[in-house]
Amino acid sequence: MAQVKIGLSMLFCLGEGFPLMLKRLEELNVHYVELIDDGLHTLDEKRVEVLNHISGTHNIEYTIHAPFSDVNIAATDNKLRRFILKRLEKSLQYAHQLDCKLWVFHPGHHSAISSFYPGMDWHTNLQSVKTLLQFSRKYNVKIGMENIPEIFPTLLGSMDDFSRFYEELGEDVGMVLDVGHANVNGRVRAFMDKFGDKIVHLHASDNDGKQDSHLGVGKGTVDWQDFARAVRRIQFKGMVMIESVEDMKQSLQTLTQLLS
Repeated sequence: MAQVKIGLSMLFCLGEGFPLMLKRLEELNVHYVELIDDGLHTLDEKRVEVLNHISGTHNIEYTIHAPFSDVNIAATDNKLRRFILKRLEKSLQYAHQLDCKLWVFHPGHHSAISSFYPGMDWHTNLQSVKTLLQFSRKYNVKIGMENIPEIFPTLLGSMDDFSRFYEELGEDVGMVLDVGHANVNGRVRAFMDKFGDKIVHLHASDNDGKQDSHLGVGKGTVDWQDFARAVRRIQFKGMVMIESVEDMKQSLQTLTQLLS
């Protein structure tokens, strides 16, 4: 199997301003970087221009994590959902301008009034994903949907949720398996074995199996040896992006040793 590509998400410095993030980006000794199009790192045309320059001078290949903090693609309010989809389309346009190979997004979630409209948010989520797939073809950027821990009010957290989703979608969208999220549910190996042919991207961080704390690799309860075996078993060919908010260098070293 070809060596797995290992990179680093800029999530660890999301609380810092964009100029400081750029400084950190230039100091990183990694070829693959996941940008966060949210918070203080929200993209615009000027920022994209600077990031393109850095990628050229430092030989960096980007992926983008779509806005997620105030985003619900299953929003019950259609006007609000249309605004959200426009925001996500703009993010995909930036991904195209940055020559990204993948754009990562979150599924929708239940709202405070979901119980009054049974099944509506599930249907709306499906329609929004189909719209995002149209955008992905327009901008020639592949998209992947991330699993979210079941402790949150997500529409897609369990394996059964994803099985139903893929059965009903009728189109092909990759899965971004977040190892930390799956570990909260105790389902890392199960997700990888069941959806190995769907997984196009991996997020790697650790936790105690209860909270999504984004610890360094090896600092929690994830069985990383078993994870490495599963990566080989499913013949994974995408990128593994470290999403730890601390111990990034150690995490990079550990995963590189495990997956080499």
